[in-house]
Amino acid sequence: MTPKPPSDTIIYAYAFAISLAFTVVIYLLRGFEIVTFIPGGLILFLILLSIGTGLVYGVQKTRRY
Repeated sequence: MTPKPPSDTIIYAYAFAISLAFTVVIYLLRGFEIVTFIPGGLILFLILLSIGTGLVYGVQKTRRY
């Protein structure tokens, strides 16, 4: 049986997955010209948010308790 990861790790994993999925969906919708009113700065912010949450999740996952 594998040990359960700490609850903080799960929260960061969900935050990373949600931010990454939202960024990909918005990026694709803007690329297909379905959602054209979203500025490029917001797309950049979403990409940076996904990278940031991914880094936090990676550090949290490798942290020893």
